Amino acid sequence: MKRVIRLKSIISSLLIMALPLCASAQAVRQKINIDREWKFVLADEAGAEAAAYNDTNWRNVNIPHNFSEPYFQAATWYTGYGWYRKHFALPGSWKGKRIFVEFEGAFREAEIFVNGQKMGTHQSGYTGFSIDITPAIHTGDNVLAVRLNNLWNAQLAPLNGDHNFTGGIYRDVYLVATNPVHVTWYGAFVSTPNISQESGTVNIKTEIKNDGKVTEFYRLKTTILDPSGKPVDTFSTSRKIAAGETVEYNQTGHSIPAPKLWHPQHPYLYKAVSTLYKGKKVVDRYETPFGFRWIEWTAGKGFFLNGERYYFRGANVHQDHAGWASAVTNTGIARDVRMVKDAGFDFIRGSHYPHDPAFAEACDSLGVLFWSENNFWGAGGFSREGSWFSKSGAYPVKAEDQPNFETSLKNSLRDMIRTNRNHPSIITWSMCNEAFFTENSTLPRVREFLKELVALTHELDPTRKAAVGGAQRGDLDKTGDIAGYNGDGARLFINPGIPSVVSEYGSTIADRPGKYEPGFGDLENQPPFEWRSGQAIWCAFDYGTTFGRLGRMGIIDYQRIPKRAWYWYRHEYKKIPPPEWPAEGIPAALQLTADKTVIEHPDGSDDVHLMVTVLDAAGKPISNSPGVTFTLVSGPGEFPTGSTITFSEKTDIPIQDGKAAIEFRSYYSGSSLIRAASAGLKDAYITIFSKGAPVFTCDRKQIVTERPYVRFEEKREETPATGETNFTFNKPTHPSSELEGHSGRLANDQDTGTWWSAKTGAIGEWLTIDLENTVTITAIKLFFPKAGNYRYKLQVTADGDNWVDVSDQSNTISTEVKRTHNAPAGTTGRSVRILFAGLPEGEKAAVAEMEVFGEN
Repeated sequence: MKRVIRLKSIISSLLIMALPLCASAQAVRQKINIDREWKFVLADEAGAEAAAYNDTNWRNVNIPHNFSEPYFQAATWYTGYGWYRKHFALPGSWKGKRIFVEFEGAFREAEIFVNGQKMGTHQSGYTGFSIDITPAIHTGDNVLAVRLNNLWNAQLAPLNGDHNFTGGIYRDVYLVATNPVHVTWYGAFVSTPNISQESGTVNIKTEIKNDGKVTEFYRLKTTILDPSGKPVDTFSTSRKIAAGETVEYNQTGHSIPAPKLWHPQHPYLYKAVSTLYKGKKVVDRYETPFGFRWIEWTAGKGFFLNGERYYFRGANVHQDHAGWASAVTNTGIARDVRMVKDAGFDFIRGSHYPHDPAFAEACDSLGVLFWSENNFWGAGGFSREGSWFSKSGAYPVKAEDQPNFETSLKNSLRDMIRTNRNHPSIITWSMCNEAFFTENSTLPRVREFLKELVALTHELDPTRKAAVGGAQRGDLDKTGDIAGYNGDGARLFINPGIPSVVSEYGSTIADRPGKYEPGFGDLENQPPFEWRSGQAIWCAFDYGTTFGRLGRMGIIDYQRIPKRAWYWYRHEYKKIPPPEWPAEGIPAALQLTADKTVIEHPDGSDDVHLMVTVLDAAGKPISNSPGVTFTLVSGPGEFPTGSTITFSEKTDIPIQDGKAAIEFRSYYSGSSLIRAASAGLKDAYITIFSKGAPVFTCDRKQIVTERPYVRFEEKREETPATGETNFTFNKPTHPSSELEGHSGRLANDQDTGTWWSAKTGAIGEWLTIDLENTVTITAIKLFFPKAGNYRYKLQVTADGDNWVDVSDQSNTISTEVKRTHNAPAGTTGRSVRILFAGLPEGEKAAVAEMEVFGEN
């Protein structure tokens, strides 16, 4: 990891933040965090790129930042433009350097200006980018301006998905200074081509660019440091680099005896230090952490790590946190990975887009296997294109949009791999999630395009396999090296003849505290088959989504408080008994705690997690949930809502089961006193200390914009509520039994020539279809394989336990193949079921197609 130099800012009426004049002239490469003190407006302001533009009335914000901040799982959000501006000055020691601005992520179309000059653009919300701003900067005051939008665009991936697509510069931003001849952005690729328990060899391909005007010889010296920092190998290569040329140094070191292998139980990390010389002068120095480990995916024996079969158990993880939305600190990211690890899991699927670079770093250091996924994503079927809320499908319908859409995905894949290729935790690159949710005519191209992405992956990184996530429909599972099966794919694809993973199981909707059970779903009663590589629950954390309550499927809630299912897994996997569950009592006091009390770096990369617990008079936690307000009494810092935040039952910022929590961050050093208060209860206090600089003082108060939470309401461009949307197509099915060749998935494939059949002719067989969302149902259509007197009940459930009749046809005399049943007004549910009460003579329970119409 390249060392981040944290600096004291110099604030004046002109400069929002200046770089340190004391920066070492001897440092050949400097990387400076510039998250602090930006100006922001949620609008598209003409002329805002100009250095002299007056942004006095814009909001004061810090990075990471989100357009919709504060955000609490609303199903709609602001879509449009936002502008960011920042002043900075350069130290004299940077004269003659190449200056870059590096963004780790900005959602999703960014235009970058420096001193009014347009320096570059980037079109991808989930990958970082580096822009050379050297031609535009000068001594004195400089202005960096970013015009950004999160508009839906048919030519950019993703087109939809089960998440929120809120805009903003939501990951860290840096200024980087190098000499004209330097290692490029993420320009080193480390691999270990010859590795065993006995020895290991390092190969490193390092990309060097000569931005100077002279052609000269340069020597690249690479030193390998072991986990203790001791050098264990050194090798050098010299070559000529022409002015304006970019070259690759391909180096292979010597055999290193008995390398310490990276493994979830002992995540040892080595480091490659690349030092570039011109003669005896050092012109660049670049560090690349990596690990010694080898992996193998097999169709018949599962996954192998360092030569031993390893069945992994894990969870899917989205990137957004309560209040802050996608604008999560590096500490918050590491906290997420640690919570997954603390439950006994050893694997994370990064659903369903490239994650922050800090995510893979946390997986490396904590020992968690990581499935890194590109943002090719379908969810819930296809209605029509045009917005984040219209179920646009995974792939664009119009031919004129398709080339640029494919280019955007290939670019995202390249950047994801380049950024993350050295992380030993990453065991595969995934191409997509449920890309079969697309308009039918585009599905053949989706299959072929996936093959192209797989081939590109092999080219970009020959050391890892390419996976296809969510491959349980559409004949996608054999398009890659590894198949990830979601939901009922766990039972539909038994020993599929390809390396495979249950990439999603569970999908239990529950508010905290939830039930003390695993929610295995289709994994229920399945052993860890020898041929299967592993499994991942959907999902680790609650999240915001246009699909509403679908975002409550985590085993940890949105505020990062575990539900009871998390404790079940911890007990099962780590043998740690669950705590005593709180019961109702008489509230007397509050307890305010934090996961730590020191913010090491007040620059947007660090935060603390504050939690309030309701206590009775004896100091025992109880489940009563009165309203509680956190207030910053003194000192620096902010909540996503400003200097206060209030939790109350049955709101978007809830207190549940006697607990509530939020992340608190600071951009200045000093002591922050925070109070938790509730009417009639004893207050609680905690002090958080922020280290570093700049210092918070009484005569220079930190400016925090108060931003009380208001749910964003916007008219959603939904398909008209005419009952024409079929919610069952390709959704997970759950039958009481299946006849070979007639699985449940054939009952909702939009093909009446295929059908589900039960194994027996017994009364009481059933078929359930999970709508994967709460739907207001208007009608249910049935198609049977042949004419006959099928008798049945149609039922719906909201929780999977309590079923309500929609239509009772137990005594029908109909023999029609096609039947339509209107639902009573106000019928809602997540799953539908046909329960057979009678059958034609000699026939088994069977359904050729079941369609559910309504709106969500």
